[in-house]
Amino acid sequence: MSMRVVFWCGAVLALPAMRGAGLRAQSPAEPTAYTVRSTNTMAGPTTTTVTYRMGSKAVVDSSTPAPVAGGAMRIHTYFDLEKKVSYTWDPANDAVLCEKGSVTGDWGDPFTSPGDVLGEGAKPMGAETIHGFSTRILEAQLGSNGTARAWVDTKTNMVVKAQLTPPGGAPLTLLEVTSVDLTPPPASALALPARCTAPPAPEAEHRMPDVDQTIAAYTGGKPTDYEDAIYPAGVNSGSCTVVLRVVKAVSMEPIASGFQIALDLNIATEPAPHYQESFSQDGHATFSGGGLHEVTGEMRNGVLRIKDPPEKFHVETSFGSAGQASADLYRQCFGPETVLLFVIKNPASLVDGTEWLWAKSGPYATAPQ
Repeated sequence: MSMRVVFWCGAVLALPAMRGAGLRAQSPAEPTAYTVRSTNTMAGPTTTTVTYRMGSKAVVDSSTPAPVAGGAMRIHTYFDLEKKVSYTWDPANDAVLCEKGSVTGDWGDPFTSPGDVLGEGAKPMGAETIHGFSTRILEAQLGSNGTARAWVDTKTNMVVKAQLTPPGGAPLTLLEVTSVDLTPPPASALALPARCTAPPAPEAEHRMPDVDQTIAAYTGGKPTDYEDAIYPAGVNSGSCTVVLRVVKAVSMEPIASGFQIALDLNIATEPAPHYQESFSQDGHATFSGGGLHEVTGEMRNGVLRIKDPPEKFHVETSFGSAGQASADLYRQCFGPETVLLFVIKNPASLVDGTEWLWAKSGPYATAPQ
């Protein structure tokens, strides 16, 4: 499973992706043992991130203080890059489930992301020392989005600082690295909590502990009527038409508009697709990467029918200023048409909580016409 929830901030525009020769040229071997501290505002409020790595193991510790919906937020994500598996948990709340996922693309390595900062045609603009880093400055014109500038470390080719200047506006610092330690991090920084390593119940190996309580809290109904869509079914669940609906938690009231949705049905054959969303100033999203394509226009009365999707597929959603969410989902078929529910606690703020659920029985298992 790969799942994320982020915000779009009206003042900050996502920058287009590229693989610019100006950023990659003469780069030394990327280090695999380090601790990197940085701040970024690409999700709105300033987030402080510490990235630890030792070989094939890495942990990203992200802290966002208030104001965010629900108060301050801290998230740890552990990556086993060899096994291509990830675990995400809240270190301040033992009651929150540890979510297991799969590593299918860029996991956030600070030494492999400079190509995602500027568009084609970046020009050198001099040099500057920032936080002790000797950097070269590159700048690109983004048309109606303004001007992007990156400070690139001359030793490691890492982007130390990224800045966007909207037309007629003041410069916005999107990313800034404050320190880099190229020695192995302490073992404690790469440790998994017990809730992530506990074996699943044998009668439901694809479900995480306490998943029934989570389903009941989101649906207000019987957990046995649903299956969590982000965990593999364990066996080939057959073929069906998936009927996707977006609903509000507990009331299960349909949400028929106010969002965009995109699918990638080819992730089984793609070499680690890297997905991106760029935004216009009014919050409209444009999706790219892999086989990702927007399907919002195919929805009818808030319902999207996906005919015979593969066993695993990727979904991206954008709710404007309320945030964005995505997940790798595993197909399960409980009839010729099977309902997939995207359940949202708060449509005004996706960070409050979302769940992807298959409705296998009960009042919401019947596909609306």
